[in-house]
Amino acid sequence: MEKLFFIAIIPPDELAGQITAIKQDFADRFQSRRALRVVPHITLKAPFKIAEVKRKGLIDWFQRLSLGIDSFNLILTGFGAFPNPKNPVVFVKPETSKNLNMLQHKLIDKFSNLLPRDVSTTDMHFHPHMTVAYRDLTPENFEKSWAEYHSKYFSETFPVNGFHLLEHDGAKWGIIATNRLQ
Repeated sequence: MEKLFFIAIIPPDELAGQITAIKQDFADRFQSRRALRVVPHITLKAPFKIAEVKRKGLIDWFQRLSLGIDSFNLILTGFGAFPNPKNPVVFVKPETSKNLNMLQHKLIDKFSNLLPRDVSTTDMHFHPHMTVAYRDLTPENFEKSWAEYHSKYFSETFPVNGFHLLEHDGAKWGIIATNRLQ
């Protein structure tokens, strides 16, 4: 049996609560609830599957992983969108960050040594974002929500002290390991 995992940065609880409130607004006013199923995050490694018998080895690899990157602050400012015709996405935008890009690049480099077949195009073309609506956001509701959110004010800064390995248990995503930055 295979299990589903991904690797992400998760903001502190208070900021995660603010982002979840935005997700709830999308659920209530624009009928987009799917984003509420996962904790607010910035994906560093897109979801991948491994056999359940290899789970412990993955966790051990993740906890031993050393990327040589110091903690850094990340600024979130405003909203962005992927206005895909069938599956539009609205997200909170992180400002461009050399540290964030370096973290993701080094992680994917190390991951490619572990599971080379599981490095995707998405992993190679990093576009950091914190999703607040997707999958069940209809094109019509995207247009309505984007008319409001494209210029809506949002600005927060948070420390990135580590990143997390998440696993899907069949119903929801949960953090199973944390890797601390220097």
